[in-house]
Amino acid sequence: MALDRRKLLHASGLAAAAAVVAPFAPGAAANNPNAQNRPGKPGVLVNGADVAAADNWSIFAGRKVGIITNPTGVLANFRSIVDDMAAKGVDVRAVFGPEHGFRGTAQDGASEGTSVDPRTGITVYDSYGANVAAYVGFFKASGVDTICFDIQDVGARFYTYIWTMWGAMQAASQTGATFVVLDRPNPIGGQARGPVLQKGFESGVGQLGIALQHGMTVGELAKYFNAVHLPAAGLTPIQDLQVVEVQGWRRDMTGPDNRAAWILPSPNMPTPETATLYPGTALFEATNMSEGRGTTRPFELIGAPYVDYRWAEALNSKGLAGVTFREAYFQPTLSKNQGVICGGVQVHITDPTRVEALEVGTHMLVEAKRLYPGFGWRGDGGRWMGLLSGSARFAQQLDAGADARTIMDSWRSELDQFVRDTRGYLLYNGKR
Repeated sequence: MALDRRKLLHASGLAAAAAVVAPFAPGAAANNPNAQNRPGKPGVLVNGADVAAADNWSIFAGRKVGIITNPTGVLANFRSIVDDMAAKGVDVRAVFGPEHGFRGTAQDGASEGTSVDPRTGITVYDSYGANVAAYVGFFKASGVDTICFDIQDVGARFYTYIWTMWGAMQAASQTGATFVVLDRPNPIGGQARGPVLQKGFESGVGQLGIALQHGMTVGELAKYFNAVHLPAAGLTPIQDLQVVEVQGWRRDMTGPDNRAAWILPSPNMPTPETATLYPGTALFEATNMSEGRGTTRPFELIGAPYVDYRWAEALNSKGLAGVTFREAYFQPTLSKNQGVICGGVQVHITDPTRVEALEVGTHMLVEAKRLYPGFGWRGDGGRWMGLLSGSARFAQQLDAGADARTIMDSWRSELDQFVRDTRGYLLYNGKR
């Protein structure tokens, strides 16, 4: 398939797609002629799926398509891309369900199993946790020659959908399949933050050396993976990799104006605020504290049975930009501290354009360890923190009593290198 087709999509489909998306765009931005010139105030965003659909999915004409998607893979009218493609005559041979499943019913670390979709009659393969050989088997068994990826990422290395894409890209390289990414915005913006994954700390929550808050869209990551990491893995770059770009997005778009319609990408990612904080507060998964799973505000409510009012007071004294900490008490219905009343904080976002999630999470961890003798790792000596943060350094520094600034300064040089290494694969304008 020729790359020129993307130009065709832009020329013939953008106007129609914008007309569909417009009702879901932020009202202030859509109605204000100066909105395009203000950071964080986009006009109409048109996701890659809507661009392709407006051109009647011609990008897949004559192809045998397998789709990797979940409940976020929808058009602006909320119709699933699978349902729409099937109804419009695209030869969809298979759907591949990631963690949480194609329809999104499974909790973290789980999936829905292989089944036949009752609406379309298409086989949905359970691909969560699949290795490259399994993906190759799926592609051959289903007879697909083109893979379409459309899942909303949230911009954190340990959010597993990008590793689903990476596994599928390796299989596409081995089978000669075309790979098409229907791109979506990075909902927390296009700035990279945090430590870079180091060798020896690869796992299901991080397989390649990228920053914890990578600041890229899945389309940009696909270009980077294809050019750099497939050859590094001894594989040939995918010859026909296409990214159908988001129209109207810039890297400086953060906050609610960047997320006009939020669809849960996973059960514990209920709000845009959750996504904004997630790169920092998800680090509490490595501790004996609850990260809020089993509450209505996961990754915003953080606490433990031994925490009291002092934590909120200490955190508010830091004056961290864009957030405030409210003393809170809650009882998780699942996961750590299930059924036990926990003291802690709810992190309230006061200005989403100023939030630095890694700064917030690091200060929270440092103060929790300083205040409470009961604070500790989740029973593995800090290994899970190593997998989440990307090396043993964070846990070692925290155990040694380092302050937040020392911990954050320790990853500066590797982050700067990552920004330089990925600059050539960016598709959207704005400060990195």
